[in-house]
Amino acid sequence: MPISDGDDPRIVDYRGLTDVNLRRALEPAGGLYLAESPKVIARALEAGHTPRSVLLAPKWVDELAPLIGDRDVPIYVADSSILESITGFPMHRGAIASMHRPELPEPGELLRKARTVVVLEDIADHTNVGAIFRSVAGLGADAVLVTPRCADPLYRRSVRVSMGTVLQVPWTRIPWWPEGADLLHEHGFHIAALALSDDAVDLAQFARRDPDRVALVLGTEGDGLSRRAISAADTVITIPMQHGIDSLNVASAAAVALWSLARQRR
Repeated sequence: MPISDGDDPRIVDYRGLTDVNLRRALEPAGGLYLAESPKVIARALEAGHTPRSVLLAPKWVDELAPLIGDRDVPIYVADSSILESITGFPMHRGAIASMHRPELPEPGELLRKARTVVVLEDIADHTNVGAIFRSVAGLGADAVLVTPRCADPLYRRSVRVSMGTVLQVPWTRIPWWPEGADLLHEHGFHIAALALSDDAVDLAQFARRDPDRVALVLGTEGDGLSRRAISAADTVITIPMQHGIDSLNVASAAAVALWSLARQRR
């Protein structure tokens, strides 16, 4: 279906995507998320997610239309200038889909089948959330739990930065934290908190212990993990640093920690 007017009411899901506060308010409440780029849309469809509509540049029609198949989903097509007027930014990837959010599983359902999980405590930056999910997928962790105040993994930027892996990695919100540490212990997880502490254990030393089930807990960008989260941990671990640097960006720290655990288990 051709779109020639940026104010066309049929494409309201895509209008003004640069307004971060509006997207945060409307996407979860409305039961939708946005998948941007042909690769991410394909991953969403492969994960069994249901599109409400798709907005494309003409060159992507032949590639994506077969993926939509016989679903009763409108495919809107517009040239690049119209796409930019709708979304508020240049759509270099030329494709975006409005997707229905899947129902999140119960935390216990994920924990029963997992050996390594990552817990994100109040991480505010969507880019960091997306980057952590990409590391989880690439380095073989099994699931992610996010706390109530953590940024939305299905926000457009998180999905894009993750390269669509937030649509593949099992995840859910844990409704209470750090009380939720009790649930991790009930399922046999050793809770390892990444934090600066006088009694912290070197990451390499911890990885050599190779606990059977590990929950790696990461804290918010500015202040790190809360004191209560650290108190609930079985071990506090740290990544040794040089040149007066005390820590890495949280997404980088997650990648290093997951790599160390994965390397030990090979």
